Amino acid sequence: MKKLLYVLVLSLAVVSPAFSSPPASFTEAKVIAKQKVYFDQANSAMGELYCGCKWTWAGQSGGRVDAKSCGYETRKQQTRAERTEWEHIVPAWTFGHQRQCWQNGGREHCVDDDPVFRAMEADLFNLYPAVGEVNGDRSNFNYGMASGVAPQYGQCTTKVDFQQRAAEPRDEVKGLVARTTFYMFDRYKLNMSRQQQQLLMAWDKQHPVSAWEKERNQRIARIMGHPNPFVTGEREWTLGYKPVGEGVVSAIPVSTSNTKASAQTSSKANGGAIIGNRNSRLYHLPTGCPSYDKVSVKNQVSFSSEPEALAAGYRKAGNCK
Repeated sequence: MKKLLYVLVLSLAVVSPAFSSPPASFTEAKVIAKQKVYFDQANSAMGELYCGCKWTWAGQSGGRVDAKSCGYETRKQQTRAERTEWEHIVPAWTFGHQRQCWQNGGREHCVDDDPVFRAMEADLFNLYPAVGEVNGDRSNFNYGMASGVAPQYGQCTTKVDFQQRAAEPRDEVKGLVARTTFYMFDRYKLNMSRQQQQLLMAWDKQHPVSAWEKERNQRIARIMGHPNPFVTGEREWTLGYKPVGEGVVSAIPVSTSNTKASAQTSSKANGGAIIGNRNSRLYHLPTGCPSYDKVSVKNQVSFSSEPEALAAGYRKAGNCK
């Protein structure tokens, strides 16, 4: 009985928010995606998103495309064709345009002032390594059929219809991009056109969840604290589906001018807890660390002890005495 209870608690911990630590920024998300989701995929049969190319990791989160592995031929942009980039399956432009912050000042304004946008931009379910040139060509186009377009990237079967502003990914990932899109629109309460719904619903049925998609879902769920319910089968998108919106948080954005005052208030509210900076991965003690009250609220993460901070991959700030 005790063993059964232990296994149950452990299984819950795998996807429980109490045991998870979602990335706080797009920059952080790319590093985590490399380290904890796609770390063993560079030479996998699945390859990167659009062409199935293999790649070698470079730097914190980048990669160099092996064009021969997938028969890739550069269309126009040689530099981007040689590298992997992190594709937002649902483009930042698409979800950003449904936020007031974008109307007030574009993507940069959203990053600074909208916690919902930051969550969407850093959502690991929506990120996938892709050949940079195809990522650039896809731009902010919706997924669609590009049947009249001739092959553009050698043996790569993904096609971009620049006239119709649509991108048709290879068959192997059509189901994955459909279920990812359903997840993003559902979690962040976005509006999807009837035409887009119909196309993605068809791809969802034509291309069932693969073994890799299940594994990817589990890996990301352990970090994010929840799975994609359209992968697990807990939810199904139907025409006219009403998004739930669990990801629409109610945190109040912090203005730049009040960052220091807010950080001081926040540190007092933390009861003197150790404060980590999600961007720098440094932690600061309440005494002896001059930058303790200077960490932006949106970048703060609290720890109860130094061993806990170290275990999470943080290190003590160099200016601490």
